[in-house]
Amino acid sequence: HREVTWSELRESAGRMAAALAAVGVGPGDRVAAWLPNSLETIVTMLGTTWVGATFSSTSPDFGVDGVVDRFGQIEPRVLVAADGYHYGGKAHDCLERLDAVIAGLPSLEQVVVVPRLDPAGDPPPGTVAWSAFLSSVDAPLAGFERFGTDQPWFVLYSSGTTGMPKCIVHRSGGILVKLLVEHQLQGDLRPGDRVVYSTTAGWMMWNWLVSGLAGGETVVLYDGSPFHPGPEALFDLAQDTGVSLLGVSAKFIDAVGNAGIRPVDTHD
Repeated sequence: HREVTWSELRESAGRMAAALAAVGVGPGDRVAAWLPNSLETIVTMLGTTWVGATFSSTSPDFGVDGVVDRFGQIEPRVLVAADGYHYGGKAHDCLERLDAVIAGLPSLEQVVVVPRLDPAGDPPPGTVAWSAFLSSVDAPLAGFERFGTDQPWFVLYSSGTTGMPKCIVHRSGGILVKLLVEHQLQGDLRPGDRVVYSTTAGWMMWNWLVSGLAGGETVVLYDGSPFHPGPEALFDLAQDTGVSLLGVSAKFIDAVGNAGIRPVDTHD
């Protein structure tokens, strides 16, 4: 568990923006994130859009083909990837797959590795560690350049059940207004409210979740299995962190129902 202030988030995102600009990333470029639902994913997204580039993400549980089939279509210049992730009480290494992903994305000019499993370990040859990339610049970018409402913000993907996943481009003006409507009008979320959605960075609900920052919400990131150490894990999280809105999938509701879990009887 860790908490990050608005000023700390701004500092990190500004450093990411400055580091991306230093390697030549700007409007029209794409930055890809193969990361868990983590702070580093948000920092990468904010830094990318800060310099006018377009962000796309997918989950580290995706295999090599799943990652390359998606990112290969958008030809990213920079990839930010985790060395691994924890799920269900187990550590899952990503470095062997990362080599294959890099080989499958010839457009890459820079690969940044987030040390989720081995904080003290060295990044693979030809890559740079997250901390080293952020500290490669003297200071975060100070100001913001203004872009039009049609500036591409996100690239998401269809499920891939009918062939190759299809790219879906979301432009900043329309999608931000739509997301603010869903949060503030339909969700009744206000500045200071806390919101969590059980999602990976490969599902559209990650993009929905993090847009709450635009309305002053506190975003609670849960990176792990919703059933570990037990099926009440998300209800414990909601209670412990004072969550205003808890987002889950229909499959989750079905599963906790079948397990006989009744949070109305066990939680506040």
